[in-house]
Parts: sequence; C-alpha cells; structure tokens
Amino acid sequence: MTLDQTHWQNRLDELAAKHGVPGAQLGILRLGTDGADDELLTAATGVLHAGTGQPATTDSVWQIGSISKVWTATVIMQLVDEGALTLQTPVAEVLPEFRLRDPETTAGVTVWHLLTHTSGIDGDLFTDTGRGDDALEKYVALLADAAHNHPIGATWSYCNAGYSVLGRIIEVLTGQTWDQAIKAKLFAPLGLTHTTTLPEEAMVFAHAMGHVKGGDDPVIAPVWGLPRAVGPAGLITSTVSDVLAFARMHLLGGLASDGTRVLSAGSAEAMSAYQTDCPEKRLLGDSWGLGWFRCDWHGHRAYGHDGNTIGQAAFLRILPEAGVAVALTTNGGHTHDLYVDLYDEIFSDLTGVRLPEPFEPPAEPVATDLAPYAGTYVRESVRMEVLEEDGKPTLRITVTGPIAELEGTPVQIYEMTPVAPALYAVRPEGMESWVPVTFYSLPTGEEYVHYGARATPKKHG
Repeated sequence: MTLDQTHWQNRLDELAAKHGVPGAQLGILRLGTDGADDELLTAATGVLHAGTGQPATTDSVWQIGSISKVWTATVIMQLVDEGALTLQTPVAEVLPEFRLRDPETTAGVTVWHLLTHTSGIDGDLFTDTGRGDDALEKYVALLADAAHNHPIGATWSYCNAGYSVLGRIIEVLTGQTWDQAIKAKLFAPLGLTHTTTLPEEAMVFAHAMGHVKGGDDPVIAPVWGLPRAVGPAGLITSTVSDVLAFARMHLLGGLASDGTRVLSAGSAEAMSAYQTDCPEKRLLGDSWGLGWFRCDWHGHRAYGHDGNTIGQAAFLRILPEAGVAVALTTNGGHTHDLYVDLYDEIFSDLTGVRLPEPFEPPAEPVATDLAPYAGTYVRESVRMEVLEEDGKPTLRITVTGPIAELEGTPVQIYEMTPVAPALYAVRPEGMESWVPVTFYSLPTGEEYVHYGARATPKKHG
C-alpha cells in the first residue's frame, strides 16, 4: 500500500490546528523492499510566521534544534573511522586548552562521555561568544568556570555544552570550522540542498520563525536563533526531506542514496546501539546510544532525537525493523502533543507498532512522602525548589542567565501529582502531556532531581 498523501495532509492540518501549532512540516520515509523504490511523503500546514502570514511549504526550512547533535556525532564517528581519534580519547588530548574546575575531572572526560551525555559538565551554558569563526574556541574556554553536576559517568544528564566541545574537536581535527566540516562531510555527500548552519544561509529560503505561544493569539519569539557557539548542539536548519535523507543513511548502515559510503557500517550500528541507561525512561528514551536516544515501543526498538530552540521544535523517529523514518518540524504551540498524536497514528498505520502509552498519574490518588525530596536543586541557569504550597507538592523552577532573557517565562510553578515513591508528574499549562519528575540518589549518596532530561543536584547548607 502506497503512502496516502491526502490522508496524512489532512491529519497534519487537523492535529496542528487542535494543538495550536502555527505551522508544521511532516515527512514520512519508507524504504523499498524486494527492489522497489523508496517512498517519501512530505506535507506542510499553517504559516511560517504568524505576523506575515507566509504559508508553510514543503521546501521551506525549519530549525531542527538538537537533532543537530546526531549530525555532529556522525561527523565524530567519521573521524573515528578515519583513525583521527577513538571513543576513549581524552578530550584534553585533542584540545589542550580544555579545562574544567577540577584537573582530575578535566583529564578524565573522553569523547564517549560527551557523546553519551555522561561527562557531568553542566550542559546549559548558552553564553554568546560572537559570530566569528572562533566562537567555539572561545566557548570551550568558558567551561573552566562552569559547574560540574555529577562525577564522570555516574549518571546521565542532557548536555548541550558537551556537543559544542565535540564541535571544537571537529574543528581541530579537520582544520575547518564546524560549519565547513559538516557541509563537506555530511551535507555534500548526502546531496542535501536545503540544509544550512548559519542564519544568513537559511535566509536564502522561506524559513520558519519561532513562536513562544501558539493557538488563536500566537506570540512571535524574541529572537530567531541561538548563538553560533551552540551550533554543533542545535543550529542546523533543514527540510524534512533532507532530514530523512540523513535518517535513510543511518537506516542503510552508512550509505547515501547514490551508494556513497558516508559512515562505516560498524559506526552506524554503534550509534544506535545501547551505550548507557537514562535514570528517567519516560520523557525521551530508556537508554542512549552515540548521539541517538533509544526507545522501547512495546518490545520494538526505535531510535531518534528531538530538538527545541526558541519557539521551534522538531522530532525524528526511526523504526529500523520496518524501514520507516518520520520527521516533523514545528514553530510553536503544543508541539509535543502534536508529535504524540501524529506519530502514534503514523507508526500504527504503517508498521502496526504503537508508541508507548503516555506517561500520566494513576487514576487513584497515590500517597507519597515529599519530605525526603524537599529542598533546593541548582545547576547552571536553573534553580529548582521542591516544597509544599497550600498543602500540595510543588515544583518552582527559576531560569537565570542568557536563556531566561530569551524564553520570557523565567519562573514556572507546577503542582506535582504523586505517581509512585520518588516519582511525580507535572503538566504545563494548556498541555495534554504529563512530564515526569524523578528523584534519585547515586550510590555515593548525592541526591538529584531528574526533570526535562537534566540531572540537577540537591544543594545542602
């Protein structure tokens, strides 16, 4: 059965409207079998910019956010294939200027730790180091003053900073900027025509603008993009067609559509293979590979990545057993709710595999003791307070630093609904999806809250 263009266009239109998403672009790839051609369906809905009303089209470009990390990881694995480094190479061996607060920690961080988000480097440092070709070099220098959230390899915490460091490693080993290297090593061999890393390149095409609020009264984001130093962690701009060309290469074990070997089969396999556990297994995946996160869909192994920038969100999922990949780019509104509804329909219809049941509190209230978890948790740019307010478990999040100026809502307060011991659920205003709040301790006693894919340590005294 061929992909039904009319059906999926209608479902994208309907569900984007339901979830207040100003504009979206959808792509579905199904690999051909027994000599048949691949099938590729693309659709777009809504507007690129609520202020101008410019319609979204299938060749307009969108920020894919942190899906960019998998592209950066792929270039690192190409360099591993070339023998330029190994996964166990210490970062300081490639970047002698790399410094953290503790010399022992500096010496211990490897390429593998950065790829798997287990370095312990506080990951949300968004300092703007300028638009020059030395932006990443300057960014790495800032890490000497950045906090270290957990011992190396002791737990998992999403780390944007680590991918900027990987971008700098690429620059040193290739003699090019990250932007130049990723074009030469990925965009060109994959034949991508609408994929860029710099805003002036994206401006050549019709491009999406982020919205910090969707629905009937959308609010335009205060800026278009993040600083250049965040590039390797989240600044690629693309179409779903180009994103699916990248996904296809991974599905085919490193081969481009014309048969060019972009990545070794072994490296492609390692990227989606198990590398480390996630302490919280409900928000993204249950485990992490090298760049990809890994999902258990009722016993079927999928992998993918999400991306969020200022008012834009993107989602990529691959089900290798079925040869199906789906990409979605959006520019505001309740984007995660759109992803859940749309992807569950698509994968169920095309593969018979359903997404996991949504995380939510049990029907019957659960009694839990908040006392062991009450207190203040702090990491770079974020302060989280767990307390009782009006007799209810409450999570108060205060965002500080550069990111607070961009997001517009520096303080967020959520009632926490008990789910199980050490597990609560919160639901941001207007969203259907619940988000887990997980409390846990390391074997060495350090206490953490895991929320939004980040481990935040408890502050004592």
